[in-house]
Amino acid sequence: MNHPLGPLRALATADGSLSLHSTHFDEAFHSSIGALAEAEAKFVRPAELERFRQSREVRVLDVCFGLGYNSAAVMSALPESGPPRMLWWGLELDQRPLEQAMDHQPFRDLWPAAVRQRLDQLQRDGHWHDSGGQGTMLWGDARRNLRALPDSCKLDLILLDAFSPSRCPQLWSEEFLGGLADRLAPGGRLLTYCRAAAVRSSLRRAGLDLRSLLPAPRARIEWSSGTMAVKPLGKEQLAAEGPGWTSLSVMEEEHLQTRASVPYRDPKGDDDAQGIQQRRQLEQQSCALESTSAWQRRWMKPASRRPCSSIG
Repeated sequence: MNHPLGPLRALATADGSLSLHSTHFDEAFHSSIGALAEAEAKFVRPAELERFRQSREVRVLDVCFGLGYNSAAVMSALPESGPPRMLWWGLELDQRPLEQAMDHQPFRDLWPAAVRQRLDQLQRDGHWHDSGGQGTMLWGDARRNLRALPDSCKLDLILLDAFSPSRCPQLWSEEFLGGLADRLAPGGRLLTYCRAAAVRSSLRRAGLDLRSLLPAPRARIEWSSGTMAVKPLGKEQLAAEGPGWTSLSVMEEEHLQTRASVPYRDPKGDDDAQGIQQRRQLEQQSCALESTSAWQRRWMKPASRRPCSSIG
């Protein structure tokens, strides 16, 4: 049987948490510092969940749910019963990562009983419902399933954890990112490990304010560990710095003026990775923007970089 992610291989990470490697995308699901550490640093902390303590509900979309770390970490950080009540949706192509996670006892042991029950229900039924809220998993192509969300749904949090743009440009296109931005409520936050200029530029054109994520504890210090994109809330200004995030540096702003910022385009939402990449390469070759290599020579010191944090 052909699986969309190809054969999956279990990986052990530095914090002891389970991760997987996709043969099809030739990429790990998480950084080597640890799946749990990454979920807490790049999704839970910058979400500032305490903002919702007095809210009636919090609406969350998890794009590329995978093993479930990001949503499970968010759920674990919220009260088991409201407020706030959680309304949750997940987008995921392949059911096997969740199945493998739920068969792994150390993974199950990470979470409170209520969160484990939700994950069990998602694996078994594709949805969960309890006193603290309800959730629905939409299996299949995230581009198509994003359109299946209720039109009235305005999200407080989007957790975007797709494979890297170089491997899976379908979920980093101008059109898909614009669709996610349209779903955000005022003040809503999109969080992702990705710092690619093409992604940040698309999010900014979609009207979102950008911040740079700070590294997780014990993680290698890099110029950015990801991106927070926020829909403006009236005249209220987003702070320059906050828990786990800071303003884009001059170097990062200049990155958005290079050829690396040319977006991935998928006009009809059904192109394959090769077609999207070829379209972008042609646009990069014909544009008048500064070359990314010139920007690198000006700013970057020689260092190894995590592939899924691609500068291009």
